[in-house]
Amino acid sequence: MDRNDRAIARFTMLGHATFHLYELTIPLFVVVWLDAFDVSPAVLGTVVAVGYGLIGLGALPSGALADRYGSRRLVVLSMVGMGGGFVLVSLAPTVWLLGVALVLWGAAASLYHPAGLSLITRGSDQQGTVLAYHGVAGNVGTAVGPLVAAIALTLLDWRLVAALFAVPALVAVLAASIFRFDERAGVDAETASTTDSRNGFVTLLKRTKLLFAGSFVVVFVIAMLAGTYYRGVFTFLPDVLAALPVFDPVIVAGETFEPSQYVYAGLLLIGAVGQYVGGRVSDYRSPEWAIVGAFAALVAVSLLFPLATNAGLVATLLICAALGFFVYVEAPIHQALIGKYATADAHGLSFGITYLGVFGIGAAGASVAGVALTYGGTSLLFLVLALFPALGLLLAGYLAMTKRRD
Repeated sequence: MDRNDRAIARFTMLGHATFHLYELTIPLFVVVWLDAFDVSPAVLGTVVAVGYGLIGLGALPSGALADRYGSRRLVVLSMVGMGGGFVLVSLAPTVWLLGVALVLWGAAASLYHPAGLSLITRGSDQQGTVLAYHGVAGNVGTAVGPLVAAIALTLLDWRLVAALFAVPALVAVLAASIFRFDERAGVDAETASTTDSRNGFVTLLKRTKLLFAGSFVVVFVIAMLAGTYYRGVFTFLPDVLAALPVFDPVIVAGETFEPSQYVYAGLLLIGAVGQYVGGRVSDYRSPEWAIVGAFAALVAVSLLFPLATNAGLVATLLICAALGFFVYVEAPIHQALIGKYATADAHGLSFGITYLGVFGIGAAGASVAGVALTYGGTSLLFLVLALFPALGLLLAGYLAMTKRRD
């Protein structure tokens, strides 16, 4: 990577790590909130889904703003807002006000992906490699956040822990301020669209119509299905793991530790390897065929998960590792597909529309998972969730075959 690529990689790595540090720490709080607010998984899953849904609803305006004004300020604003959102979470006295706090957090979080990813696809030369490092950073945040939360929730009140989680955002903002880069260095002027980004709403409508006139619509649905699966799996995964006999609580020096929480954090850290592999593959191989393989693996892992978790500790650890790897190997591949099937000056909009599907419509995965878990247990949960990558597999196969004919 050249100097500009490295600066963009480091800047977006901070933003991505911050986003996921908060996003997948929430499921660990869910375990506590079920008791603290005395509600069922179905009710709490729906409340959390609304907050997560704002990540998607805010993605579209975020993408349009990134096309018009650039990405840097949106990424910084997102980090500030996510830290502040967790302060509000710490103050929520009821489950309904908790939902309001999560909505405000979700609105801030919604700014990151369209701005950060369009910065990578427009500003970097080796997009797949930058996406790989970007993904690794996301999973480091994903693993470190829950790990720190697991330890802190063992020793401290959950409200204090939530308030303390404002600190990482502040540190990330200060660190991000040192990086300088050209946001459009990776754009080929001869192939970029000539549409003037200052024409406002009319331009937005034209670009949206152009996006959905081609194969981008298939990429959009693929990403939406992946997002629904992702949200459905991870919202209640800490609760699912905690219920397994192989992860019964352990008392050390008078304190009760939950092995399942550390397995969850380890699973997410393994996802960093998946992100790196997925990003590198999308740089050197066809992303269409790469995502076919990723979805096929997710279907297999989902169907095997209930069986493996009943087959002892080793089988449980192996299936958890496989789940973490393959969920995240898919992410940079579909991000590369988005950049491939959209014009450079509409990358912000394309990521905004896509992440409206991934985090907005995809947020329904939390509610689907809560209902399946409430009424059918783990077996029904993973059977239902397997339907999403199965549908994605069919669409990815269609996209790959269409590309081969072309």
